[in-house]
Amino acid sequence: MAKAPVAGRVKTRLAAEAGLAVALRFARHRIAALVQRMQGGGAWHTLLAVTPDSALPARIWPPGVRLVAQGGGDLGARMQRLVDLAPPGPVVIIGTDIPGIAPAHIAAAFCLLGRHDAVLGPAADGGYWLIGLKRRPHIPRPFAGVRWSGAHALADTLANLRSHSVALLPTLRDVDTADDLAAHAESLGRHIRQYAGRHPISVIP
Repeated sequence: MAKAPVAGRVKTRLAAEAGLAVALRFARHRIAALVQRMQGGGAWHTLLAVTPDSALPARIWPPGVRLVAQGGGDLGARMQRLVDLAPPGPVVIIGTDIPGIAPAHIAAAFCLLGRHDAVLGPAADGGYWLIGLKRRPHIPRPFAGVRWSGAHALADTLANLRSHSVALLPTLRDVDTADDLAAHAESLGRHIRQYAGRHPISVIP
């Protein structure tokens, strides 16, 4: 799932601390890098679910990936729609702001769905960076009443899945703030450099 990388509308918390240019470059870089890494090599099919729907035909998205619209509603409603409308089989949903996601995590999630009804990848802030659902014998509805963008999203979702078998993947850290970005500077390589102290994050072309 990805929000259109438009200045002032994407990674707003990061933009407030590190600047609009840094936030926009991070968003664009992560979408492109993740799409390239998550193609699956035939093991799974990758879709890029985008918001807003009006951005669907835009040239801002990486080539070579199928685009679908997220539709309206809060994050839970949009994720449930993707789960409901996906082709038969298990579904795994991730965001685009977690630099630590690797194809091995996706493979592990699908493997765990062979033995469990759901799989979640906890985020360090109390949310989660991945959710996978088996969708049989019926499609779970784990997103009702979840308090998003806070410390309760994972706990609320697990409560909704209390009658299901749930597996957990390792905890990863997403990027919402300048501190989060600095923590990932090494893994982001030449694209991001951290200046010492309270100096801003600088993007290297």
